[in-house]
Amino acid sequence: METAPLEAIVKAYGTPCFVFDEAALARRMHAVREIVGERMRLCYSVKANPFLIPAMCGLVETLEVCSPGELEICMALGVRPDAILFSGVNKTWRDVERAMDAGITRFTCESPLHVRLIDEAAQSRGRVYPVLLRLTAGSQFGMDEADLLAAVANRSGTPGIRIEGIHFFSGTQRKKLDSQRGELALLRNFCTRLREEYGFEALRVEYGPGLYFPYFAHEDDRDTLAPLRELAPDLRALAETCELTVEMGRFFVSECGTYLTQVVDTKVNCGTAYAIVDGGIHHVNYIGGTMGMRVPRITHLAGPAHVRDDAQDWTLCGSLCTTADVLVRRVSLHGLVPGDILAFRNIGAYAVTESPALFLSRDMPRILLSGAGGVRLCRDALPTSILNQPKKEI
Repeated sequence: METAPLEAIVKAYGTPCFVFDEAALARRMHAVREIVGERMRLCYSVKANPFLIPAMCGLVETLEVCSPGELEICMALGVRPDAILFSGVNKTWRDVERAMDAGITRFTCESPLHVRLIDEAAQSRGRVYPVLLRLTAGSQFGMDEADLLAAVANRSGTPGIRIEGIHFFSGTQRKKLDSQRGELALLRNFCTRLREEYGFEALRVEYGPGLYFPYFAHEDDRDTLAPLRELAPDLRALAETCELTVEMGRFFVSECGTYLTQVVDTKVNCGTAYAIVDGGIHHVNYIGGTMGMRVPRITHLAGPAHVRDDAQDWTLCGSLCTTADVLVRRVSLHGLVPGDILAFRNIGAYAVTESPALFLSRDMPRILLSGAGGVRLCRDALPTSILNQPKKEI
């Protein structure tokens, strides 16, 4: 978003707040669609940002939920059940039954237990549910190859499920496309093996390439869709053999988010210039806990007119009483003063839910959506003290 709309948002809603630009998201997803073509399906991983679910419903074919809570959010928003893939490593009988009661018909199986559980729940309802078997990439997610092959070999013994194909995802923020190309080749070969050795035709493959998004100021962001463009021929090769769904979250939505926070204090301690903002690490998280050592893209929205110093290095810190609350260790900015606004860019994914929001019982920030009808409040500032308050003994 441009500077003027952000300044208007600050004036109307205050800080700290997140602003998610639905128009920018739509432009990006249309560009993604042009790259992959109409033959491939797109799936949005809801965990990246649940506040973008309504916008994403018209831009992708499927939403992946990985918890009962994410499913409840989708149900409350009226998402079509047939547009939801119920995934996740911890599925209980109760979770599966609730999903089935809600009309969900598509599940992933991440273990032999999931195969049995979903099959038994389906049989108890006299129905057959399609599932994708998740193949592990060497982590706690998915099934070992031997377990997956055993499930395929024994598919006649699980009449409540219809195995339709494979789900595969190995990680995120991966720069070298050789890894993804190797995975796509592995999936093609694995599907061939299933057909030749087990007489099983994998009709569908859902693949998460975990493409890299350049968050930080030192990175080249002239074409953030370049990784998908480069990988597209390899994706198309797999799509020629089955129905391919490309599943992503961070790569889809990072670009559409801005976090606005106000400078509330400045000082120099032992030669280091510090700016304290009304937000902090309980709101802002780009990638793990390493952001303080890197400089994200920040727009400095100056407050009232005054003489600005030459650019100098600042350490940007938040409002939490911990030395860990450092947003940026060193960034060059022109004379910060209380009242200035800092806009952290490319924060459309994860930060809104992944940061330690309950620490020190500070309020969760407002969530704003900017769309065709203007800016609207999606969630007001939310006190967290009630969540951290023990029950009073009488």
